[in-house]
Amino acid sequence: MEEQKQKAIKKMEDNIESFSSRLRKMRTGRAQTSLLESIKVLYYGVLTPLSQIATISVPSPRSLVITAFDIKSLKDIEQALVKANLGLTPQNDGKLIRLTVPELTEERRKDLVKEIKKEAEKCRVDLRNNRRISNDEVKKSVKDKILSEDDHKRWNEEIQKITDKFMAQVETILEVKEKEIMEI
Repeated sequence: MEEQKQKAIKKMEDNIESFSSRLRKMRTGRAQTSLLESIKVLYYGVLTPLSQIATISVPSPRSLVITAFDIKSLKDIEQALVKANLGLTPQNDGKLIRLTVPELTEERRKDLVKEIKKEAEKCRVDLRNNRRISNDEVKKSVKDKILSEDDHKRWNEEIQKITDKFMAQVETILEVKEKEIMEI
């Protein structure tokens, strides 16, 4: 059962990491390098992550600067940014690319908050599904007479405590992101 517990913890950690990753990629009106994490650039015929062919910096809260290691790749980077459909217009000056993150309207902020709440609910559902799977494994062990009813109850309580801990993490992440989005 300890192995089952560790498996459940690992799955729940993966759920939280996935949730955090999806939230990091959301544009919040503030420049963040995480906005560009998933960008791949066609570099000498190979799709390459942007971070491997350029440095990304945040000189101010509303702008990103991309400095390519190879100046010849600036056009490719610019094309990849346009194709990524981030809602940001790249400005190529021949040496580097600037991205200005526009200020979010109040309406867009509220829409983003709704989106992150939906993402949080998806994560909660995944956590509850993992709890159910773990509880089913414990039930199976009782049926197979590997565990007693008392152990069954104890393990279910243990799994519930673990689930509650991860649910609290979802709430914390959600609150931080919501505050970040609503901040002007």
